[in-house]
Amino acid sequence: MSDKIPVTVLTGYLGAGKTTLLNRILTEPHGKRYAVIVNEFGEIGIDNDLVVGADEEVFEMNNGCICCTVRGDLIRIMDGLMKRKGKFDAIIVETTGLADPAPVAQTFFVDQDVGEAATLDAVVTVADAKWLSERLKDAPEAKNQVAFADVILLNKSDLVDEAGLDSVERQIRAINPSAEIHRTQHCAVPLETVLDRKAFDLARIIEVEPEFLEEGHHHHHSDEIQSVSARLPGAVDPNKFMPWISDLTQVQGPDILRCKGIVSFPDEPRRFVFQGVHMILDGDLQDEWKPGDPRESRVVFIGRHLDPEQIRKGFEACRA
Repeated sequence: MSDKIPVTVLTGYLGAGKTTLLNRILTEPHGKRYAVIVNEFGEIGIDNDLVVGADEEVFEMNNGCICCTVRGDLIRIMDGLMKRKGKFDAIIVETTGLADPAPVAQTFFVDQDVGEAATLDAVVTVADAKWLSERLKDAPEAKNQVAFADVILLNKSDLVDEAGLDSVERQIRAINPSAEIHRTQHCAVPLETVLDRKAFDLARIIEVEPEFLEEGHHHHHSDEIQSVSARLPGAVDPNKFMPWISDLTQVQGPDILRCKGIVSFPDEPRRFVFQGVHMILDGDLQDEWKPGDPRESRVVFIGRHLDPEQIRKGFEACRA
């Protein structure tokens, strides 16, 4: 076992904080070298720009980590990484927020080449303390992410009082009595709580999902969840954009599971980056636009019953 590369699968529902945890792993001076595989839902990649420095399919971080984006098949990416064996200590796979982690975890048992080279170390689920109870009612993926977890970060714990946190933990325990739970803000945990845990227990998973090892056992996320994205070349007017995004999330908040965007304001050298879950919006000016990069504004909304035409028209009307 010892020469197999440990793999951590990082999962969690939209907006729970996976990218925050990933950026911690990719920027902290831990002296380890990780290969990171990132996966997205939606036709415009935004996480790719929020994950520090990501622009190639495979790129190297200044702390020695390697990053890849899953545009193709996990097995193909894994094969590519195995050719670079010795350049990294472990692999982290970040699934899209709408993913059931089962097919990703299954790859390490069903594909012979991957299984011989790598071992599944742990499934780490980031859960949003404020919204998890709601998601457990309406999103089977969220339930599977909790059921499959070896370690759960109950994130954004500052948004819920003690009694609320206890109640959410009881719901988690009803689904998964054995996972380790850590209450966190901004996913701030010592990295050894989530990495190199040797915690994945196949016997427990087969109890949860008896068909786990059968090939061709596929999962689909709910058809009613859709991704609406829009982009505008050039800048948007902050005096139009801010009221529009605020109004949209207040009115359609219950149906917006996740929204995020990178926006250019006139005469502002930095990118305005926002993200939101339901009616809660958060945004600030971040890294400067790179010289020579086209300035364009991009937004993505993931949710139910969204009107793509109305969203795109509204965004278009914010053009500077």
